Amino acid sequence: MALEETKTIDQITVTENGHVLYREATRILKDGKVIAETYHRSSLSPGSDLTEVPANVAAIANVAWTPEVIAAYQAQQETLENK
Repeated sequence: MALEETKTIDQITVTENGHVLYREATRILKDGKVIAETYHRSSLSPGSDLTEVPANVAAIANVAWTPEVIAAYQAQQETLENK
């Protein structure tokens, strides 16, 4: 009976306003078969620091976060703060 824990990013989504949403699945396997599974969801706003983010998530964020997307997000935040 061999138990093993694996972690993987199994979902990455980019919303229309540039937020990157991702889910990490933690799976416990017994003899190669999943016996338990949990999820942790995270989100990133355009222009966020990607230092501690998994490489595949950072790669997608870098493609999605064009200068125009970041500027539009920052403008939206300024508008909300001034209300």
